[in-house]
Amino acid sequence: MTMLYHGLEARGAVWARIFADRLPHLPFRRWGHDRVDPAEVRYLAAWNAPADFISQFPNLEVLFSVGAGIDQLPIAALPPQIRIVRMVERGIITGMAEYVAMACLALHRDLPFFISEQRAGRWTYRHTRLASETRVGIMGLGELGKASLEMLKPLGFVLSGWSRSAHDIDGVTCFAGEEGFDAFLAQADIFVCLLPLTDSTRGILCHETFEKMPRGSAVVNAGRGGHLVAADLISALDSGRLRAAMIDGTDPEPLPEGHPFYSHPSIFLTPHVAAETRHGTAGEVLADNVQRLLAGDALLGEVDRSLGY
Repeated sequence: MTMLYHGLEARGAVWARIFADRLPHLPFRRWGHDRVDPAEVRYLAAWNAPADFISQFPNLEVLFSVGAGIDQLPIAALPPQIRIVRMVERGIITGMAEYVAMACLALHRDLPFFISEQRAGRWTYRHTRLASETRVGIMGLGELGKASLEMLKPLGFVLSGWSRSAHDIDGVTCFAGEEGFDAFLAQADIFVCLLPLTDSTRGILCHETFEKMPRGSAVVNAGRGGHLVAADLISALDSGRLRAAMIDGTDPEPLPEGHPFYSHPSIFLTPHVAAETRHGTAGEVLADNVQRLLAGDALLGEVDRSLGY
């Protein structure tokens, strides 16, 4: 029985030390570094593991994603008995909450506009508002969405959230399901996408969605590039339907040279850095989950393959 890691060498070195300390009787192997018997591999931790790579491990039981997302994994091609687990660790959660707070404050205070005016050599006044006068809506109420809401609460924003299933969160107006989506879109000024990328959420940030938002709204895509229809965003910004956007996830990544996101005056662009897997804390979470697995306990972050998250 072997745990195999496939990914960044620096992370693998940290995780090897953690497993040696906490699970000394379970061999921890690093792909490309240690000798590996494919038949012995029961657990695989990876970010991007193509189906042809995974297929060489005939006795694989659990695939652990080293990140919060799983859309980069070939889920449809995996045998149904293989369990899939996403990474749920404090570093990712806190990092995302910080990014969302930064983005909401920047958009609330019209930073894209003021930076554009500065670059043009203009001293242009624009009225500002308090956070208590701005409504922020979070799309996706999992661990990342809830943590982001908690970080936004002390700033005073009027908060709402939307997700597939119903939630009850103190201080947050919650909407759920298709029947609640339009009402959610109608009542906020800044929208933050933290949804998992599934067939039902792909392209959700599109012309139809933007048209249902109050005119002059702003959008933050801290989810996946597949959530956003780039041409529709550019059109909405150029027409004034939206006033600004902050984009962390794009499709493709990296964006090609000359892509309009690079130069658009109403877009803040970051290169998928909203939240990173922290080597130490993530290694501890992985070790915790393997200990749970060996004890027959429920796994933290296990994916319901019928839902895609």
